[in-house]
Amino acid sequence: MERQQDYVLRTVEERGIRLVWLWFTDVLGTLKSFAVTSEELEQAFDEGIGFDGSAIEGFARSQESDMLARPDASTFQIMARGDNPEGATARMFCDIYTPDGRPFWGDPRYVLRRNLEKAAERGFTFYVHPEIEFFVFKGASDPSPLDWGGYFDYTPTAVTVELRREAISVLEKLGIPVEFSHHEVAPSQHEIDLRHADALTMADSVMTSRLVIKELAAARDLYATFMPKPLTDLPGNGMHTHMSIFEGDQNAFHDPSDEYHLSKVAKAFLAGMLVHAREITAVTNQWVNSYKRLVTGRGYPVPEAPTYVCWGRHNRSALIRVPMYKPRKDQSTRIEFRSPDPACNPYLAFSVMLAAGLKGIEEGYELPPEETDNIYEMDASERRARGIANLPEDLLEALREMEQSELVADALGEEVFEYLLRNKRAEWDEYKSYVSPYELQRYLPVL
Repeated sequence: MERQQDYVLRTVEERGIRLVWLWFTDVLGTLKSFAVTSEELEQAFDEGIGFDGSAIEGFARSQESDMLARPDASTFQIMARGDNPEGATARMFCDIYTPDGRPFWGDPRYVLRRNLEKAAERGFTFYVHPEIEFFVFKGASDPSPLDWGGYFDYTPTAVTVELRREAISVLEKLGIPVEFSHHEVAPSQHEIDLRHADALTMADSVMTSRLVIKELAAARDLYATFMPKPLTDLPGNGMHTHMSIFEGDQNAFHDPSDEYHLSKVAKAFLAGMLVHAREITAVTNQWVNSYKRLVTGRGYPVPEAPTYVCWGRHNRSALIRVPMYKPRKDQSTRIEFRSPDPACNPYLAFSVMLAAGLKGIEEGYELPPEETDNIYEMDASERRARGIANLPEDLLEALREMEQSELVADALGEEVFEYLLRNKRAEWDEYKSYVSPYELQRYLPVL
């Protein structure tokens, strides 16, 4: 770490960088930041920068509010503005500590670090690869599509094509490799897929990507949104997440002798995800609006937001999909969890996903049979007969599942667990008492 810090200090001096942005997130996944001058950077590494934690959502109470933000030198990236080197700044993510030097329980990065350490104790490294979907509209108050393209359409006259191209360029310059991007199913909806990385690096990358995309859209007087379901009649935004576990350089999910090319570790991990899928949904889909996306059908023959708890290889109506194995590419063996949305807190979402999979490995869960049929074409009795449960249908049901979950409480830590429950119950209470335009339009003229 000292070597990385020396590199940062030397680079800042050589490049004439005057401001360094220090980033962290609150429990809900909102990006927070403050800037320090280059002269203060060495002290920030040595001692941390103090701030009032009581002002941050989900952080310390007012009577224990002093916190220290310590920059993680491994996350240092220069954020140049245009071709003007004088306008260059840099950013680093921070880990949050209490004044006595202990990691702060409310820091989502610390939550993820704890879960990754549990995996490391078994010799595992957890890798993820998210597919980040978003809409680009005329404005926050005018969610009008800018194109009428569909899945994989090329819209050469659309300003969003250039926006997507620039976003990839900026992310690559920030050291965030992009696998590919394309137009998504709905008009004005897009997807950028980040190349797989360890879960902590990827959580930082998701936070950075959301900011970059929003800033580039705003520079064009447009509005990019990761809201799960911004429009009633269009599909929602998802963040299908591919996962694998490595032991050293070897993909622990791959077994060439298995008919699915899945190892015992992979099957137990997948089974753990299925067993605990309902419990973790309030974390992977944390907003009232998230459940407007997690609905069945809506006229789409292959739903992109599966709500039934099962798995399959070629079955995109399954909650968890095993992508097709590529010969001689053993390291690409993985599973794809399809319910998370891009408005989640990635640190907490990756934590509970890993915890569920590790539980399956530790307890030796048995993987149920693969579902090859379209689950949305089954009736309720057929799904019951096959033992296919459904995800929670709203935030309240998800919170009730989470409240009973020892796994989620252990993964998040009791304090974050209790805070999320309180915060999300308050969100639900506010939502359920709100009289919507739908109700006024439907009921006021007749009741």
